[in-house]
Amino acid sequence: MNKNEKFVITINRELGSGGRTVGRLLAEKLGVPFYDKALIQYLEEKFNLTSEEIEKLKGKKHSWWDDFKRVASIGEGFGLISSDIRNKNTSGELEKLTTEDMFKVESELLRGIAETESCVIAGRSAFFILQQHPNHLSILIQASAECRVERVARKQNITKEEARKAIERVDKMRENYVKKYTGTSRYDTRNYQLVIAADGKTEEEIAEMIMQYIG
Repeated sequence: MNKNEKFVITINRELGSGGRTVGRLLAEKLGVPFYDKALIQYLEEKFNLTSEEIEKLKGKKHSWWDDFKRVASIGEGFGLISSDIRNKNTSGELEKLTTEDMFKVESELLRGIAETESCVIAGRSAFFILQQHPNHLSILIQASAECRVERVARKQNITKEEARKAIERVDKMRENYVKKYTGTSRYDTRNYQLVIAADGKTEEEIAEMIMQYIG
């Protein structure tokens, strides 16, 4: 990846590995926006986006994402959205998208982002959706079961048994989703240029490792 040209870094991570925090820190170090699940879902819900609506946007102008950002008031670093937006429950305000349509919407949003600006994206099957991007670094961050359980229990203030069950549930859900819509496994290391074990490392140390790798 050449950081002197327009680039996209995608980070896939296991729950409890600290991967989302690593992505945010990495984006800060590189001076580019950070996008994650919360932002993408916020855009889908707030603007009632469907794959059909995005097709209409794309049909109007080639720079549809730039136009959309202006309308949506998305500035530099908007991926770091506030906790009130991140935690807001909008399920009662807008009709929920079907999972298939949601994947289509997310795919178009992510492609639009990557076509117009350098950025770091965490999750959302971006490793697969953006695999043909000419300047793409794909990263997987993993951790041992013990490390993941300890971190989730601490972050969410729950018992280790509750953390273990939550991890199992999320792992299964994410893997089923990725397999269904990409035809590959999120654990297949052939999908990544860089695989990092988070055990014994802080998020800051991992972000620095990635910066050294980029050069």
